[in-house]
Amino acid sequence: MSQITATEFAALLASPPASGLPLLLDVREAWEFELAALRADGLVTLNLPMSEIVERVGELCPSQPTICLCHHGVRSAQVAGFLERRHGFSSVTNFSGGIDAWSMQVDPTVPRY
Repeated sequence: MSQITATEFAALLASPPASGLPLLLDVREAWEFELAALRADGLVTLNLPMSEIVERVGELCPSQPTICLCHHGVRSAQVAGFLERRHGFSSVTNFSGGIDAWSMQVDPTVPRY
């Protein structure tokens, strides 16, 4: 499974590909998402908690480039692996370090928890 760091994601946002930005799949619980979310112009984010992924996987498109995000990168790696291995997602990436890395390395206005 591929990985992207906070600084690499910031560079992607600054210079998006012609095909557009990937879907940011935030797999944290709703309260976590409300507390600290990664928002950027042109970025589509879906908060789909890991606890609901099995029931709601049909809401996702296996061919759409997707980056999975969580607090530190553990849950998102599990979800990315699940999507890749079990559901044939062709372009899924784990956001290593999660929202915490984003807050520490890129945007300190995003609260840490």
